Amino acid sequence: MKKEELATLTKDAVALLQQLIATPSFSSEESETASIIAAWFKKKGIVCKRINNNVYAFNKHFQEHKPLLLLNSHHDTVTPNEAYTRDPFAPDIENGKLFGLGSNDAGGSLVSLMSAFAYFHDVEGLSHNLVLVASAEEESSGPNGLNSMLEHLPGPDVAIVGEPTLMQLAIAEKGLVVFDALVSGTPSHAAHPNTDNAIYNSIATLEWFRDFSFDKVSPVLGPVKLTVTQINGGSQHNVVPARVNLVIDVRVNDCYTNQEIAQILADEAPCELHPRSLRLNSSSIPKSHPLVQSGMTLGKETYGSPTLSDQAALNCNSLKLGPGDSTRSHSADEFIYLREIEEGIDLYIALLEGFLLNKTRT
Repeated sequence: MKKEELATLTKDAVALLQQLIATPSFSSEESETASIIAAWFKKKGIVCKRINNNVYAFNKHFQEHKPLLLLNSHHDTVTPNEAYTRDPFAPDIENGKLFGLGSNDAGGSLVSLMSAFAYFHDVEGLSHNLVLVASAEEESSGPNGLNSMLEHLPGPDVAIVGEPTLMQLAIAEKGLVVFDALVSGTPSHAAHPNTDNAIYNSIATLEWFRDFSFDKVSPVLGPVKLTVTQINGGSQHNVVPARVNLVIDVRVNDCYTNQEIAQILADEAPCELHPRSLRLNSSSIPKSHPLVQSGMTLGKETYGSPTLSDQAALNCNSLKLGPGDSTRSHSADEFIYLREIEEGIDLYIALLEGFLLNKTRT
């Protein structure tokens, strides 16, 4: 690609991202950013459709017999945290950085993927059909996000999910199961003896969770990570409570299904446990897959990601890849470098040239 063409694509992508940042789009409240994305497609002469706050489009020369490559990233955001020193909705550019809520997670990935999709939209002779889905409700794992779109699309054979990975190849991603745990005891007045205090009983339970480990360790994702993240018990100073409630966050590697994790903990944990959902499974793509190989020929490294994304909604091989740094996600004064967007567009296009056209960039 010529430098002038890349510069034009980058300028256009940055302008779109500034529009998105300036428009609040908390999970399940993304209607206005969905309209902005749809207008961008229309301006490019690309036919798109919308279901709830999800916007999607197919390549111009879609052919029924070809496999489908899904390009996906999300346009919803978390709410800004209290540590912000800047207006989270002001898309200011300073010293090569574009600031604003959602700039890094995952606005940079979204606009870069959209640019790459537009680049290939009119190209004939692709090995795969393309569908771009700008999805909603990723941050909340809501019911009207990418998961709700799959019944309206042909089944994808492979996917690229745009999330900040420093443009390295995340070939596996941990799944998530959140458990609500109950530690029981005998309620009583604090003035009377009680050897079955639920709060004291929770000490041994907390120690059990702290020390417990799962046997299988993934070569890509490492061990399953289990963390107690919330504890709540008691209502007033003179009452011993009947129960203490815990919340357990379990990040699941690709050696286990979520159902297996739930069964192991149900059998072994010293308290009552209830999983909130078992649908957010781990995901991966073989290192030998042509899509991964295309990225590796460009000098990119593979790794396993500990964070969750819309990959969890997919049943096909999927690669997580995008500009920006995951450590900036959900942080105060979030930003992305302009050069990262340019590099993201360039790499997405080079990766897809290798995968869709068998064209290796020199």
